[in-house]
Amino acid sequence: MTQNLSVPLSLLQPGDQGEVVLVQAQGQVRQRLLEMGFIRGARLRVEKLAPLGDPMELVIKGYHLSLRREESACILVNRVA
Repeated sequence: MTQNLSVPLSLLQPGDQGEVVLVQAQGQVRQRLLEMGFIRGARLRVEKLAPLGDPMELVIKGYHLSLRREESACILVNRVA
């Protein structure tokens, strides 16, 4: 039996896909992430990383957005094949 372990979104690499499990941020950052679509069960894909790895470009709910590593570390996801 395999168990899906949640990992921070910041650990995913280009081409990886995930499903949001939990947003651990607090306050205004949490509210902004939820408004952008990072809600439980939302599927996302990492498109690419900037040359130094920050920010990362994602596709979630059909649109592209860039997110700093600091913010993406607050989002736990399960990897999806």
